[in-house]
This record gives sequence, C-alpha cells and structure tokens, in this order.
Amino acid sequence: MLQRVLLICGILSSLLYIALNIFVPMQWPEYNSASQTVSELSAVDAPTRTIWIWLCSPYTFLTIAFAWGVIKSADKNKKLHTAGVLLLIYGALGILWPFAPMHLRETLAAGGGTISDTMHITLGAVTEILFLLALGFAAAALGKPFRLYSIATFLVLLVFGTLTFLDAPGVGKNLPTPFIGIWERINIGVFLLWVMVLAAVLLQRQKNAESTIPVPA
Repeated sequence: MLQRVLLICGILSSLLYIALNIFVPMQWPEYNSASQTVSELSAVDAPTRTIWIWLCSPYTFLTIAFAWGVIKSADKNKKLHTAGVLLLIYGALGILWPFAPMHLRETLAAGGGTISDTMHITLGAVTEILFLLALGFAAAALGKPFRLYSIATFLVLLVFGTLTFLDAPGVGKNLPTPFIGIWERINIGVFLLWVMVLAAVLLQRQKNAESTIPVPA
C-alpha cells in the first residue's frame, strides 16, 4: 500500500504543477504565459513570488515521495533504481529554488543581476540533466512501449528545449520573446506527462506482480 501511495504522488505532483501554472499567473494581470517564462512568476519583486513559493512547496515533497516509490519499485532492477535516485536528487533540489530566484527582466536589462541569477541558471541546467538521465535509465529499465514513448519524449524536449534556449537571451535584455512561454510550457508539460506515465506503468507492474502471488488455501 505504501509503495502504491508513493507512486500516486508522482501523478499528483504533475497535476498540482499544471494547476499552479493556471492559477498563479491569474494573480498577476500583466503577466503573459505565452511570452514569459515560469521562472518570472517567482522572480525577485514579482507580485506572485510569495504565492508561487508557498504553493509549489507540496510539489517538491510529492516529487521526492514519488522518487522513493520508484526506488522501492526497482527491486533488483538496477537501471530503474538509478532512475529513482536521479529523480530523488531532482526533487530534493526543489528545496533550493526559493533561494536562487532570477530578477525581473527590467532589472536584468539594467545590469541588476546578482549571484542568485547565476544560481538560478545553474539549478535549471542541473535539474534538466538529472531529468534526462532519469528518463534514459527508466527507458532502459522498462519495456519496449515505454522505451519508445521515452524516446519520443526526449525528441520533443530536444526541439522545444532548443527553441527556449534560443529565445532565452531576450529575457535578460528585456526584448520581446513572444513564444518563449509556449516553448517552455510544452517542455514542462511533456516532462509532467512522462512522470504520470512512469507512475502508471509502475503501478500496473505492481498490480500484475500482486496478482501472481499464490493465495493460501
């Protein structure tokens, strides 16, 4: 039962993050989800910084719980165990995000960036690498359908991650970035969906394993 609950936390974490990306932008009338990044919601002096940090806290703990569920599901599957450990580190890094905010575009363009902006970029790069590694190990650990799905996920991340990267310099220069929010949210959405699918696959594996256990006469 505990393992099942931990895996369900993965589904809940994704649903929560999706809900936050709908609700929190509504608290900042000038914010544009299509042309602004998610990080700008928690930027220094952003009107949504406090509410974003508080509401995102459960996401971090749900992700950590899910990662532990993946580890417990691994049994002797070393690749799946490694994927779980990588997801656990990814989730734990969420504790650091409130301490590494970016600054608003206007501040960055005026040269007001600080070490927190550098930390923000570094955390973003590290979490992306951790997720991609976890995706690879999980894909290798599970069956062909999930492997093909993970490959498709990687290709989508590659395309829209590149588009986000190309638009990113415009944020620091306070230049128009009409689609960066779309590119980034597609990336995030694909990741969140992958987590839910992984959770569903592991839940089904657990159900199948329980059904093969002999019932005492």
